[in-house]
Amino acid sequence: MTYRRSVSRRLVRGLGLVGLVGTVLLLAAVAFFYRLSFADLAAGEATSRALNEMLDHVALPVVILMAPVAFVGLRVIRQAFTPLAEAAAEIEAARGHERGFRIDTSRMPSEALPFTDAVNDLLTRLDDAAVRQEAFAADVAHELRTPLAVLSLELDRLDHAEAGRLKGDVAAMRRLIDQLMLLAQIDAATAAQLAPEAVSLTDVATDVVSFMAPGIIATGKTIALETGEQSHTVRGRREAIAAALRNLIENAVRVTPAGGAVHVSVGPGAAIGVRDDGPGLSPDRLRDLVRRHSRADHASKDGAGLGLAIVDRIMAAHGGMLATDSDRRELSLRFPGA
Repeated sequence: MTYRRSVSRRLVRGLGLVGLVGTVLLLAAVAFFYRLSFADLAAGEATSRALNEMLDHVALPVVILMAPVAFVGLRVIRQAFTPLAEAAAEIEAARGHERGFRIDTSRMPSEALPFTDAVNDLLTRLDDAAVRQEAFAADVAHELRTPLAVLSLELDRLDHAEAGRLKGDVAAMRRLIDQLMLLAQIDAATAAQLAPEAVSLTDVATDVVSFMAPGIIATGKTIALETGEQSHTVRGRREAIAAALRNLIENAVRVTPAGGAVHVSVGPGAAIGVRDDGPGLSPDRLRDLVRRHSRADHASKDGAGLGLAIVDRIMAAHGGMLATDSDRRELSLRFPGA
């Protein structure tokens, strides 16, 4: 067990030691002067009177004074550390909205300013590094779109048995690049603290399922949508939520055998679930898959294995989470309040 040094305890011990040493010195001084004052008395009688005087006029007042001094001292110490506790609460409350967060130093004691200033400077450097990384990813994604578009056009003119498969791979790469660009836009909007829009989960699910249904049916599988009577609205980016749902449906279609069905449901609460006929994912396996470059049966054999990682990142940007129910063989997008 690691021993934690407590500043409060050290201050209390220091004040207690100062009080004890001061009291002993005061008693010694009083005893010395009382002995001089009672020099004409017998030794025993002088000592007795000196002790009585010290008890009545020194020891008793010190004991009576120690209680309020200790109480006030502890209160002052706790009040001195209150700004640090408040700063810790503010940092915890900013979970999920760390970009642009800085510790308020207006109420900090001067002794704590070097530490808080250093933390704020570190946060600034981290934000700058994140912005540079996002800008680089967006630039790379944008530059890759043009050659992929040209490649797709060239494949349209190619009369070869493998042309269809290659076009499918190129289309998958373009979707991945579009999703990466979307993530960069979400991060930029979060950093700029732009107000999110109201998004109807029912409308998003209806649009995505309607768009993907013809392609799913063409593969010999079916898809069904259950929306319920209640409309669920969340705050966020509509296109990002739609991209996350498309990824889940694509994964579900991939693991569903021919003749199987994919079920999409909205609710209960602010959530969208996608259930398939695959083996399901355990929570531990899902945590492994959302890590970058992880792969499994839910990942495309020819893809980058980023599908569920992108979904998890989109949900984190919305303050939600990607959840799994292995018994129901269902993955769900769960938003705050679900």
